[in-house]
Amino acid sequence: MKELISKAKVLIEALPYIKAFYGKTVVVKYGGAAMTDPRLKEEVMQDVVLMKYVGMNPVLVHGGGPEISRVMEKMGKKVEFVGGRRVTDQEGMEITEMVLVGKINQEIVAAINRHGGQAVGLSGKDGGLLLSRKISGSQMDLGFVGEIKRVSPQVIDALERDKFIPVIAPVGVDENGQTYNNNADDVAAAVAVALKADKLVLMTDVPGILRDPGDVNTLLSTLRVQETESLIQQGVIQGGMLPKVKACERALLGGVKKTHIINGKISHALLLEIFTDRGIGTEMLKEEE
Repeated sequence: MKELISKAKVLIEALPYIKAFYGKTVVVKYGGAAMTDPRLKEEVMQDVVLMKYVGMNPVLVHGGGPEISRVMEKMGKKVEFVGGRRVTDQEGMEITEMVLVGKINQEIVAAINRHGGQAVGLSGKDGGLLLSRKISGSQMDLGFVGEIKRVSPQVIDALERDKFIPVIAPVGVDENGQTYNNNADDVAAAVAVALKADKLVLMTDVPGILRDPGDVNTLLSTLRVQETESLIQQGVIQGGMLPKVKACERALLGGVKKTHIINGKISHALLLEIFTDRGIGTEMLKEEE
């Protein structure tokens, strides 16, 4: 009986959040261990389907870097990174598109559908979703590595009206039809802005932003945009966390209400962050509330 009562309390705790986010859009960047651990993969898909069934509009943007590297090495291609970005020649771009769009995207769609959802896979080429351009500001030519110039969300809007869950591979195209690989965090932020999303959630492999990177007990549960620059200068935000924080900043300044950086290694991390009072990661806000 105690176990049943405990379950009821969980549902009651979730009720105000279900009411608050009914009909609202939540963009989730899906990546890290949650993409490679079979158990976590299934749990993320269950979370997304549940979000849809309680009236939210989840939109998934996924990465796939490790799988791209594995396939490139298998095909005898050199894997090279500069400043955390993959150097991508024409053949490398073809491999990247094949892995992201042809393999990973369709696996995610199939998994969501298997758990009772209705998912549709997209790349930035579908409906002119992601207009890209060659990334600027790098001292080295990275090849076909892009940045988002514009998001045209009409295809996502159409899918959401018909109750589908969009699953987006971060491959875009420029005005001349050239394909580019874009950073999935950046794509998720840009899509969230274009959809006027209530939330952007970035799944990673760490608890969130830690004041002391070596101590999980120093998690910053709430952070405001005006505080980030100081933390960057102090070295608190660095390495792989820096581009994620910058993506959150762009989303917030673009009108997204809240952003979250969470540990995808935790079982049902999405539900714990969205539907509980405490959450599990770092919530970033634009200003004092």
